[in-house]
Amino acid sequence: MSKYLIKQATLVNENEIFVADVLIEDDRISRIENEIENDMKATVIDAKGLYLLPGAIDDQVHFREPGLTHKGEIYTEAKAAVAGGITSYMEMPNTNPQATTLEELNKKYKRASECSLANYSFFMGGTNTNLEEIKKVDFKEVCGLKLFMGSSTGSMLVDNRETLEKIFSSVDTLIATHCEYDPMVKENQKRIVEEYGEDIDATFHPIIRSEEACYKSSSMAVELAKKHNTRLHILHISTAKELSLFTNKIPLKDKRITSEACIHHLWFSDADYKTKGNWIKWNPAVKTMYDRDNILEAVKDGRVDIIATDHAPHTIEEKSQKYLQAPSGGPLVQHAIIAMIDLYKQGKISLEMIVQKMSHNVADIFQIKDRGYLREGYFADLVLVDLKQPTTVERKNILSKCGWSPFEGHTFASSIKKTFVNGNLVFDEGKFNESHFGKRLSFNR
Repeated sequence: MSKYLIKQATLVNENEIFVADVLIEDDRISRIENEIENDMKATVIDAKGLYLLPGAIDDQVHFREPGLTHKGEIYTEAKAAVAGGITSYMEMPNTNPQATTLEELNKKYKRASECSLANYSFFMGGTNTNLEEIKKVDFKEVCGLKLFMGSSTGSMLVDNRETLEKIFSSVDTLIATHCEYDPMVKENQKRIVEEYGEDIDATFHPIIRSEEACYKSSSMAVELAKKHNTRLHILHISTAKELSLFTNKIPLKDKRITSEACIHHLWFSDADYKTKGNWIKWNPAVKTMYDRDNILEAVKDGRVDIIATDHAPHTIEEKSQKYLQAPSGGPLVQHAIIAMIDLYKQGKISLEMIVQKMSHNVADIFQIKDRGYLREGYFADLVLVDLKQPTTVERKNILSKCGWSPFEGHTFASSIKKTFVNGNLVFDEGKFNESHFGKRLSFNR
């Protein structure tokens, strides 16, 4: 049994900040007290001046395995995640082959058990034809069902009203949606190309993937969820207009419709396309400063419930193509927490709120068993942060397999010092302990 005694850390947990000792025994938090004597031969960590947070739980990542491993792998991207203080993740089904059958889904779980330093779960993917396969899934062991109501191809693009009605009315689990109305996106692109030619740049991205395209799809999802009392979670909100679809008037535990904001939509704006170009090309698109600032306000007031990454690596060569050929997405797990801490340093959000939206609420919304909080008896998924030691992002210290970051050249005000996963110190001052892998998440459903 491994034992660690973290001494005099500043804990950020359940809307409080306080100094305490934390004892870890095996994979759990054993005690949290003002002072704990080391009479049990634990390894002592002097954390005075450091902040101890529950490990972040990222509800939306694309780790690219199987089939797209030239961009990223479960091993490499989970390693980047724990270096960034993310101790658990939920990965999306649009791999190759797609995780739209129970057989393919189980292959991903097996692979993660062999190589993932972080805890893991994998979404089942919905298609136009796999409803019977979805019904075979035990959603006490799977985080949810993912529907691409836009921005996908083939059978994973599910925007047919009749198909959506069947899924929303018959699936008894959380449905997470990507919402962009594809016919409108295609029409916007056709119009722009006819007017400006095909050699356009990324400044057109938020025009093509417009506010209207996002709202039309999101509002349809909300309408369907209300009609069928479906448990709906809308991913990566990118517009101020969509915020009207959500409420902060009821407790989180009673919400049937929840939403997520991503780091890039809280950090960048359309003004950044001139310098960042395809490096900040995501779907949905980064939009205006007005959208960005209003999404952050909605995070703080409770209309938006979760902060995540939508980590989606592509190679430097792929992103270096012309705008219309370059894929959308980018790596974010390594720098998500420290990016949010920069916003805290700017006075835009509190540390307590960051923890609530990146840990507590994710655990509550997905009903994750014994994670997301600093509580006695919970799994010891913890991150120690130095708010005074800066981190400069350079290619030589980027851990995602793709080898780049939209934050290259930026110096964050803080740094991740140590990350525990299930009581194992897997990341320590830049060094990794790969003797233990993460665990499959389970759900209280």
